[in-house]
Amino acid sequence: MADQQLKPEEKARVYIDRQLQKAGWRIVDRDEYEASTEAQAVRETLTKGHKEADYMLFLNDVAIGVIEAKRDDIKLDTTSHMSQVEYYATHPEKWYKCFGDTLPFVWLANGKQILFRDRRDADSIFEERGEFPSPKFMARLLDMQDEWVALPDLPRKGLRECHFEAIRNLETSFREGERRALIVLATGAGKTYTACTACYRLLTYTPMKRILFLVDRNNLGRQAEEAFGMYRLTENGEVFNTIYGVERLRNRKIPQDAQVIIATIQGLYAYLRGEQLVEDDSDENSLSAQLSSFGDKAFNIPHDFFDLIIIDECHRSIYSSWQQVLNYFDTARLIGLTATPVPETLAFFNRNVVMNYTLERSIVDGVNVDYRVYRIKTKASEDGGTIAAEEHLNQFTRYTGAEERIRQQAEQVYTASELNRSVINPQQIRTILTAYRDSVYTDLYPDRTDTDWESLPKTLIYALNDAHASLIVDIAREVFYKQCQPEFVQKITYSAGDSNQLIKDFRNTREFRIAVTVTLVATGTDVKPLEVVMFMRDVASDPLYQQMVGRGVRTVGDDQLRSVTPNAFSKDHFYLVDAVGVTEHSKMIPKVTLEPGADNPSFEQLLEEIAHGKVDDRNLRLLASRLARIANKYGEPEQKHFFELAGCVIMEISRQIYEAMEVDSLPPYTDIGAPNTERLQLVAPLRNHAKARKYLLILNAGFIKILDPGDDQLISTGFSLDEARDTTQAFEHYIQVHHDEVEALRILFNHEGEPITRLMLEDLRLKLMEYNHHFEANSLWHSYQLLQHDKVVMLATHDEKSALTNLIQLVRFALGQTDRLQPISSYANRLFNLWWGKRRSELSDAQVRLFEQVKDYVVSNGAADIKAITSYNKQTAVQLIMSFKTNRQLANDYIESLSNFIINSNYATA
Repeated sequence: MADQQLKPEEKARVYIDRQLQKAGWRIVDRDEYEASTEAQAVRETLTKGHKEADYMLFLNDVAIGVIEAKRDDIKLDTTSHMSQVEYYATHPEKWYKCFGDTLPFVWLANGKQILFRDRRDADSIFEERGEFPSPKFMARLLDMQDEWVALPDLPRKGLRECHFEAIRNLETSFREGERRALIVLATGAGKTYTACTACYRLLTYTPMKRILFLVDRNNLGRQAEEAFGMYRLTENGEVFNTIYGVERLRNRKIPQDAQVIIATIQGLYAYLRGEQLVEDDSDENSLSAQLSSFGDKAFNIPHDFFDLIIIDECHRSIYSSWQQVLNYFDTARLIGLTATPVPETLAFFNRNVVMNYTLERSIVDGVNVDYRVYRIKTKASEDGGTIAAEEHLNQFTRYTGAEERIRQQAEQVYTASELNRSVINPQQIRTILTAYRDSVYTDLYPDRTDTDWESLPKTLIYALNDAHASLIVDIAREVFYKQCQPEFVQKITYSAGDSNQLIKDFRNTREFRIAVTVTLVATGTDVKPLEVVMFMRDVASDPLYQQMVGRGVRTVGDDQLRSVTPNAFSKDHFYLVDAVGVTEHSKMIPKVTLEPGADNPSFEQLLEEIAHGKVDDRNLRLLASRLARIANKYGEPEQKHFFELAGCVIMEISRQIYEAMEVDSLPPYTDIGAPNTERLQLVAPLRNHAKARKYLLILNAGFIKILDPGDDQLISTGFSLDEARDTTQAFEHYIQVHHDEVEALRILFNHEGEPITRLMLEDLRLKLMEYNHHFEANSLWHSYQLLQHDKVVMLATHDEKSALTNLIQLVRFALGQTDRLQPISSYANRLFNLWWGKRRSELSDAQVRLFEQVKDYVVSNGAADIKAITSYNKQTAVQLIMSFKTNRQLANDYIESLSNFIINSNYATA
């Protein structure tokens, strides 16, 4: 209701509500009161004698004052009004928890003026105030020590619903005594923005003084620093880092005046041990590094230095030795941020999930977009291949990075799973990229008229390793024509230089069209214009797979998309191009350990410990196991070379260790200073021959054979028919089961011919998406097109794709009411000509032009009447009414006639 339509007393209440909300009070009705939430102003609270106070203010469930509201034309400073509010303050109902026997504060307000009295001073009088006080001010005035008491009401402005819900639930959880909380937000939903909001509120309104924002990669730390530098949802709209000090931990002391410290967990670990910090993006899997224990003492920083630790991508960084960092700061509360929690993540945060916002829900809300799978199959990808004897090829040594030209000694058959792991077939890469090139403007984006490669949809390709990525880049430059600029396709991996700048370039420039990465761009990287994600490597881990797919889900404005991809229209989905079958098998949830130090050492560390005499039972068992695996993996040439270095074969060392431990013939290991003679004899070939240990490391890391050029043939390309069939069958089942529950479905199902309005179609769209996010209209249309392409007309333009009336056509086609799936726009002009042709004598040319605008509305939004057209285009509605000599009803009758004719006819009628 507009303010001018309100009664004077109602208008005053609206103004008072706004003033209270601005001050940070949550306005609730009496029956909406919730314990342990933000500061609340509760309307119409009861006092003795069944009298109602207009507002009663509560801090932490404690009533502190009342407000009496009057009309703005009423004089406040009268004895009767003052006595009235004093009565409320001295007669609260007995079930209210009050600050003292009576309430200490009273206010009189009319929306324009505020009078205040502090009743704790018997001699005080009512004084005029310019605004209501904040909860923080009142808590300080009352010397309330509870750390959460000053938290104001959380405003919704500037926050998505998922952000609002996450922050509200987080604060409630902390109020209730929880010390760990997990926020699960889908990729692209704004985890860092949520964290910035939490940091600002906790630093501003609670006693918290210092927060650690923990990441596991430097590029994520830089992104977080940028996010704090842009966050403006503050009291005065100032940027966060101008209010609070934000520092990223580098090779220096932490500034004592910084309130937010951003650090990698690896860097902080080094800092705590007094070691050198290295700003290094080179290790894409750096969390696999092995750590020694802090012991009883860490350097540089006290254990209670931080009040709160926010752990980004916590599904990766809270386990094994890294947990020592979190355990050291044992007084801090913990907040975890992730899109893909694993069971151990939930356990670590005591299953206190304060927000669980899934990818499916984010797609329904329009926060993210869905994807469609496009499959490319080649013979090598599906079946593997053969390396012929005497064939010349390049061999890459993983451990050293060296590459040499070799001759294959014997024929070797490699499987599809070995492809791109131990064997790289350039022809397979060339075949896949060629198939992708040929499909971009035929299968994926046939509606783009400008088909030059300089506007190729932004494409991210996942490779297995750095060598594989380099080869993909080289071959892509050939496939997409050599005249393309060097920036057209680039590698974003640890060896490619400044990864942060490369990611920015990929996000923002027109020249950079294809990025090839391993995992560096798999998590936490925002490239909104990305339209194609291609897998040229398989992935077994479900969390990693979800993170990798998540790079494509980000929404982007049409103008922003076209600024880097000029031939694009809008991004309402992206394509997942599967060249290895990654979408066709289930993924595993990796097992991790929550116990610090329980992880096994790397093979390199194990050999170093063995060389220095640490031959306890664990190290001996690990060594025997790993040597056996290496021995079984390699043939005579490798075994012979090891014998030349160590004087024995690999398996002999493993066998002797197993036999000695099986018969329990070894003296117990006490410490490194004891003789341990018999134990040391078992590993003497390794302790005495450093070259043998290095060769074991080379064998353990393995080799990659790069064929020259290799052989492969394309089997097929196309969208998944099985997925399309499953989607359409589920959609048709939904219609049959729910047709009585959804108004638009009821009308269509029963051929009732009633108007199907925009509101009905919005409701149908929402219910479909909530049931199954694949029931998005364009995805359903695309699925039917795959299965019955001869009966389905492709949606060609942005307007056609965004029309709500596509839902009408989909339902009719699914129910068999029409044998052709076609957008209403494709035949609406013919229907319009039929409609006005029958009324040629009734309508003027000017009226026909106005009704053409009505037709456009109906095509996009559904049935219309004069009210709908007024909301759509008020000027058109007014002109129509005037054209019928101000006869609103007659104008409405014609609008409804045209509307029903278009909606209830079909292309055959036209």
